[in-house]
Amino acid sequence: MQTRTIIDYKPLYEDLQLKYDRVVHELEQLKKMIFGSRHERFIPSSNNASQLALGIQAEEVAQCNITSVKKIEYTKVKTEVIKTQHPGRHKLPEHLERKEIILAPQENTAGLKKIGEEVTEELDYEPGKLFVNKYVRPKYAKPGNEGVIIAPMIERPLPKAIAGAGLLAQMVIDKYVDHLPLYRQMERFKRQGVNIPYSTLTDNISGTCALIKPLGDALLKIILQTDYLHADETPVKVLDKDKKARPNDSSGRGETHRGYFWVYHNSIERLVLFDYQPGRGREGPVKVLKNFKGHLQTDGYSVYDWFKEKKDITLLHCMAHARRMFYEAQQNDKARAEYALQQFGLLYAIERKAKEQSLPVAEVLQLRTTQAIPVLEALGKWMKEEYVNVLPKSPIAKALGYSIERWNELMIYATDGRLNIDNNPVENSIRPVAIGRKNYLFAGSHEAAQRSAMLYSLLGTCKLHGINPFLWLRDVLQRIAMHPINKIEELLPHNWKPLA
Repeated sequence: MQTRTIIDYKPLYEDLQLKYDRVVHELEQLKKMIFGSRHERFIPSSNNASQLALGIQAEEVAQCNITSVKKIEYTKVKTEVIKTQHPGRHKLPEHLERKEIILAPQENTAGLKKIGEEVTEELDYEPGKLFVNKYVRPKYAKPGNEGVIIAPMIERPLPKAIAGAGLLAQMVIDKYVDHLPLYRQMERFKRQGVNIPYSTLTDNISGTCALIKPLGDALLKIILQTDYLHADETPVKVLDKDKKARPNDSSGRGETHRGYFWVYHNSIERLVLFDYQPGRGREGPVKVLKNFKGHLQTDGYSVYDWFKEKKDITLLHCMAHARRMFYEAQQNDKARAEYALQQFGLLYAIERKAKEQSLPVAEVLQLRTTQAIPVLEALGKWMKEEYVNVLPKSPIAKALGYSIERWNELMIYATDGRLNIDNNPVENSIRPVAIGRKNYLFAGSHEAAQRSAMLYSLLGTCKLHGINPFLWLRDVLQRIAMHPINKIEELLPHNWKPLA
């Protein structure tokens, strides 16, 4: 008697299908990272049939239409071509120096009456020039050989350095704002006939940082007095001389260490603070925020979950991170991902409306209460209902699970008109670091990384307040040595007033 064994291949098939979908999703994300645009622009599909199959009422789907579509009819008519005058070039700023160049006619103009002139302005450039401040102090002998009279030397930023305040400021701006490494600056000085050793440049930067350190300490104190902060972190390579790059390496350079800039952004007063830490553990933010009280907005990184336990801190999350996961899940489950993206679009449309109309905080809260909260509650309910219907490890399941787990924290922004819907303000402050590390690759030491964090903080605050960082830093370097330490906050970018 023969026995027949029935093998159920369905679980195996489902497992293979899941692995295949995951590999396809990872490939799509990789191709997007290498070749595609980083913009997460979402254009809703015109076909809503698949969305209706999810059990969503037609009235709800209709609410997803952010913009109305008008039918435009074109009628071919005979029109008269009217020539319009070209507006011309934009007028060049009046404050720029004008070098007048007279182009006289080649013909003989003797005895002719001048009836006017045509003026053409051309914007030109000369590379920045080095110059020397030569301080001359006449010496006078007192009668009867009783001594010498001489004016005291002015206070210089770095008395033992050859660089003045303007050069020191430009070196810092070149590296930390325009991302020009010091070795490239050194080559540029050579082209102007001045050889400044690389070690001198690094000493100038470190000396400048030591001089303005009280400003960094003051900024830290002020930014932690707020009751609303964004927080994020970004990696930075740091040369660690205590670690040899290779077993037989005797160069002394060592290998690079992966450190982190932890960034805290006050979007209300427009202040930003960079704090360097050797690692990505919670030790950094726990130390910095030990006395902080208020709202703390972060991404979904688990380290920040520690702050949930602090009664004086309300943790809220970033809607952009939640939306991004659905954007990336479109290839896996187009219908569900598009529906979620449409709902996120409604929430962001509400925020745009508040921003465009410059609504006060109270009216922003009212707008969110009446329009955003219903969308948030319905979307949260829909996510829970759909999560049980998708494959557990699929991209759409990860997107749903990510938001479901954090939905309470994602909704908090709608309870206060001051809060942001996402963490984009702090991410915008981090972008200069990402550009800079592509140019100078790594910080020379942990101490150098700490100095860089302070400079990014002060220069980033300049940017947030629309202040020319060169003018601010040059002025501060000229004044800080003589400025009262108990009034040091007056020199911070948001308080700074240049001397008349």
